[in-house]
Formats: sequence, C-alpha cells, structure tokens
Amino acid sequence: MVAKSRSTSEDAREAVRLLLETGADVFDALDEIRPSHRKNNPFLGEVFTRMAADPLRLGGVDTEWPMPAEGLVGRYLPECRFRGLDNRKVRYALMAVAATHCGVEVDLLDEVAYRETDDLWSYAGFTAVAWIRAVSDQRALAQADLCGELLERHADRVSG
Repeated sequence: MVAKSRSTSEDAREAVRLLLETGADVFDALDEIRPSHRKNNPFLGEVFTRMAADPLRLGGVDTEWPMPAEGLVGRYLPECRFRGLDNRKVRYALMAVAATHCGVEVDLLDEVAYRETDDLWSYAGFTAVAWIRAVSDQRALAQADLCGELLERHADRVSG
C-alpha cells in the first residue's frame, strides 16, 4: 500500500482486506498496512475499531451474553507481549472496540494527541484480531467464515 495525501474508502477496504486475509500473522498484516498510515491521522485506527466491533455484533455479544475482556489479549494474541504504556494502549483500543459496539463514538484523535503517539492504529489492528479470534473461539464460529463476512460487511459499508 502506498501512502497518499488523503485517506479514501478504498484505503479503508484495502487495510481491512490486508488485516483479515493475511492469515494468522498479525505482524505481517500490520507491516503491509503501515505505509498507508498518515502521521497524526487516526483514520486507520477508526477503520479497525469500527470493523472490530462487527465480530461482537455477529457473535451476539451483549449484556445477556457477555464476553469477558479480562485475559483476552493474552489468550488471543499470544504472539504479542504488551507491557507498560503498550499495555495501556492495547487496553484502550480493546475498550474502544467494545464502546463502538455499543454505539459510542470514541475520539481516537483526542487519544492520539493526549498520548503524543502515532501508533494507535496498530493497537486497533491488534485488538481487531484479538476480538475476531475470541468471538470465533467462544461462539464456535469458523474464523475464516467470520473474516469473510467482516470483509463483505466492511466493503459494503465504505462503498455505500
């Protein structure tokens, strides 16, 4: 992906496709997506946060059938080790997805400015993968089928 001066719906579709189709290696996916991230722009973080809320909906996660967030990152992203500030960033991204699922619009730009960091998009990508894996596992949904449906839903959303 090549960085552009302005993010488009096509950029969103391509980033989601890369995240969902790269397979089990989240690091490879984020490395491929990284060139399309624009400095100090929460666009990809917003795209991944909105997309990651869909597995919660598709998996029927709600107050009647909740899914625990405790231990979710350690269990469903075992290839990652988050400590200190990195742990706080991934927890923020994890909760931003849950809030988005509930209809709360999270201000990612404010978070980027507050933390004086430009990597929230990658934490949103990590947590999207974690939520997909968790919903797939805990709701007995095939991960490939779930990713296919997410890809289709997201393509419809950004093109419509």
